[in-house]
Amino acid sequence: MAHDINYNSHTEKHSFFSVKQKAWHGLGQIIEDYPTSGEAIRHAGLDYTVERRPLFTVDKPNLVTFKDPDADDYFDEVTAGILVPDFYANVREDTEDVLGVVGKDYQIVQNMEAFSFFDSIVGGKDGILYETAGALGKGERIFITAKLPDYIRVGRNDCIEKYIFLSTSHDGYGSITAAFTPVRIVCQNTLNAAMKNHTNCIKIRHTSSATERLKQAHRLMGLSNLLANELEQVFNQWSKIRITDEQVKRLVQMAMAPNPETLQNLKQGKTGEFSTVYNNVVDAVTSYAFTSPTQQDLTTKGTLYGAYNAVTGYYQNVRNYKDGESKFKSILYGTGLQRGQTAFDLCTAYAKTGAGVLN
Repeated sequence: MAHDINYNSHTEKHSFFSVKQKAWHGLGQIIEDYPTSGEAIRHAGLDYTVERRPLFTVDKPNLVTFKDPDADDYFDEVTAGILVPDFYANVREDTEDVLGVVGKDYQIVQNMEAFSFFDSIVGGKDGILYETAGALGKGERIFITAKLPDYIRVGRNDCIEKYIFLSTSHDGYGSITAAFTPVRIVCQNTLNAAMKNHTNCIKIRHTSSATERLKQAHRLMGLSNLLANELEQVFNQWSKIRITDEQVKRLVQMAMAPNPETLQNLKQGKTGEFSTVYNNVVDAVTSYAFTSPTQQDLTTKGTLYGAYNAVTGYYQNVRNYKDGESKFKSILYGTGLQRGQTAFDLCTAYAKTGAGVLN
C-alpha cells in the first residue's frame, strides 16, 4: 500500500486516528474530542505489545514445533535447528508478525511507554493534547503528534501552534526521535527550525533505560519552551524588517539551491547554468510569496518573516507530492526540512547584517 498505514486483519481497521480532520490517506478513525493517552492508543490500534524471542536456524521448518521459550521442554522440541546467539526477533504478539531482528542490547519500548513519555512531559491530558497517532508497515514503526498548551504569537493575530512529534520503531533501525514542531495556524505551515546551539529534536537509543527516557522527556519540554520563546522573539523581529521583492527572490534562490554548484553559479551571476527544474521551483516559491492570501498579512507582506514563510509554505501548500506520506516525510525529515532550515539561517543572517548576506 502506498500509504503504508498498518491494517489489522483481526480488528479490520487501519492503525491510525486523528482528531476532527482526516489525514493524508483518508484512513483510520476520526474522533471529535482529544483523547487521553489510553484512549489514543486504542483509537490508533496501537494497543499491542512486542516480545523479544530467540532466533534459530531450521533445516526442516515444516517438521519443527516451537514452544514457549520459557517452557522446560522448549529446547527438546527444537531438534532441527541451531540457536543464533545474541540475536532475537521482535514479534508483535497479537498478530505473530516478525517486526525486526535485534541484538542482545536492544531494549523494546512498548507503545504504551511512548505515550507515557509524552504524558510525563506536562502531566497528562490537561497539559498535552493527542492529535494523531498510528502505525506503519506491520506495526514496526509508530508515530504520535501532540499539541502543547498556548501559542507562539507574531503580531496581534498571527498564531503558531506548538506540537511535539515522536516516532519510534520495533524493527531495530533508528532511535526514538522526538521533535518540537511549530505550525502556523492560518495555513498549517510547519516552521521547523534549529536555533543557535539548540536543536529542535532529541534522539534516544533503544538501549536507554526508562529512567533515562524520562529525563529526556523533561529535557524536551525545556527545549520546547526555550525554542518557543526564542522563535516568538525572532519572528516578531522579522515581521518588522522590510525586504524588497528582488531580495525575496534572491533569498529564495539561495535557500532552494539543490547543490553547492548551483549556489556558486548564483553568486557568480551565471543564471544560464540553472536547470529548468530549479528555475521552476524558484518561480513557484516566489509566486507563493507574492500572491498567497496568507502572505498578505501585516506580519508577512514585504517582511523577512514573510520571506521565511514563503519557503516553508511552498513545501506545505504548493509542491506536488507522490502521496501524503511523502509530503509528511519531506516536511519533518527530508528536503522540506533542509530547505526551511537554510531559509531560517539566511533570514537570521539578514536580520543581523542586512542584504549583504544575499550577495
